[in-house]
Amino acid sequence: MILINGQAQDHIAVADRGLHYGDGLFETIAVYGGLPRLWERHWRRLSTGCRRLGIAQPDPEILWEEASHVCSGVDRGVLKIILTRGAGGRGYRPPQTGQATRIMATYPWPAYPEANWRQGVEVRICTTRLGRNSALAGMKHLNRLEQVLARSEWEAPHIAEGLMCDDDDHVIAGTMSNLFIVTAKGLLTPVLTACGVAGVMRSVILELAAELDITWQETQLRLEDLHCADEVFLTNALIGIWPVRCIEQRDYSVGSLTGLLGGRLQALLGAISE
Repeated sequence: MILINGQAQDHIAVADRGLHYGDGLFETIAVYGGLPRLWERHWRRLSTGCRRLGIAQPDPEILWEEASHVCSGVDRGVLKIILTRGAGGRGYRPPQTGQATRIMATYPWPAYPEANWRQGVEVRICTTRLGRNSALAGMKHLNRLEQVLARSEWEAPHIAEGLMCDDDDHVIAGTMSNLFIVTAKGLLTPVLTACGVAGVMRSVILELAAELDITWQETQLRLEDLHCADEVFLTNALIGIWPVRCIEQRDYSVGSLTGLLGGRLQALLGAISE
């Protein structure tokens, strides 16, 4: 089902700035039992993005009603919310007034192999780089061409994800995921003040780590840090946690800390779904 501004339709205005400039934001949300999971966290990130970009925030009650409507009857699936600045005239300068465009759509659950969670995934290093721009860092904005180019670098089905670096050779994230590594220093994840998306599941994992008294920090990581890591795992709102078993020529085991966090996450998400 697709709703655009609350109406069942599948077209938007040709002048919409989301189409012309990627002027907007989006959220990808797991749906279980007809309900969007971790809704409040997704809403907070969307709301923060609206404030940073100067896009009119949608009414949270209306957004929830529309999301609940399109998710009704979906036992397991994906909800995508797209929010654009709306229609505007030609030129980059945004209109001083205007109505944001709300797009809601549901999709089938991705056919990820069960082994991705049990045995871990194989990952590659992408050549496409992430540009540094603190004005956009952390947000899930519509400009995803870097990820599109990176994901086009491989076709091999056994490679589940590609890691992306910035222009200073810092490892930032996967094309669709956040990165964590485990070393003698504890749990480490890339700092996202210059680029990258601050994932909803990333925030959940950091909170779980704090509750479990696991030492963690956001820091700058390079490829050699991955080579020296004891454990590596990826997160996003759909996959939860995927352990990494191989990054190109370096093999990893599904370690105890990854397993502990994965178990706690499963329990948390199970409680939310009940």
